[in-house]
Amino acid sequence: MIRAVASLSIPLALLLAGPVLAAEPMAPPGAPAGAFPKPDRPVAEIVAPRWSSEAERDRAGEFEAVAQGMGIAAGETVADIGAGSGYYVVRLSQRVGPGGRVLAEDVTPDYLAALEKRVAGRANVTVVQGEPHDPRLSAASVDAAILVHMYHEITQPFGLLHNLAAAMRPGGRVGIVDADTIPSRHGTPPALLRCELKAAGYRETAFQPLKDGAYLAVFAAPAPDEQPRPETIRPCRDAATPR
Repeated sequence: MIRAVASLSIPLALLLAGPVLAAEPMAPPGAPAGAFPKPDRPVAEIVAPRWSSEAERDRAGEFEAVAQGMGIAAGETVADIGAGSGYYVVRLSQRVGPGGRVLAEDVTPDYLAALEKRVAGRANVTVVQGEPHDPRLSAASVDAAILVHMYHEITQPFGLLHNLAAAMRPGGRVGIVDADTIPSRHGTPPALLRCELKAAGYRETAFQPLKDGAYLAVFAAPAPDEQPRPETIRPCRDAATPR
């Protein structure tokens, strides 16, 4: 009887443990979250892996507008930070082609498990398990990175931006898609975004409105010798958010 109970307990333990992931970090940990100041604004909760249906997003031309706005081309390595349900991942896979690579990064186990199923068979896609303050991507490996409707959910934006910069190749660009509203309403006012990116050493290179009150802001990532030291970063006040 004891043996029977023990044998049954193994699958039960696996079930209780949640999804089994093959996704792993691509690099050792970067700078720790505790080295950076906390943002001087609310941080929105992660509520869903998608913010709208894919059909609606396609009808609005969202992906094409963002891909063109960032100049994403065949053969590039593109990281989708906070990839969620994989809307951008599968479309980026087609755009960069067999000579390119897509890094589908997320921190939520359920999202990672679903991503792995969705991209099965796509040889140019790698699912990456990151941390909230660190995407855990290989150094100098990424041509472009996108953060879509999730910047306002980052608990330690200065840490994530610092560690992301280390993964960018020279000339690498970072595109942030968000709603022009306060973080508690799942958006980031452009002025606040610019301030926080500048504080982390990034330089804005393009800005374009998208449909339904969203926008794309593109930034050049700082080179290693241009990054501010974590202790010198000062958080930005969000004048649009009630206090």
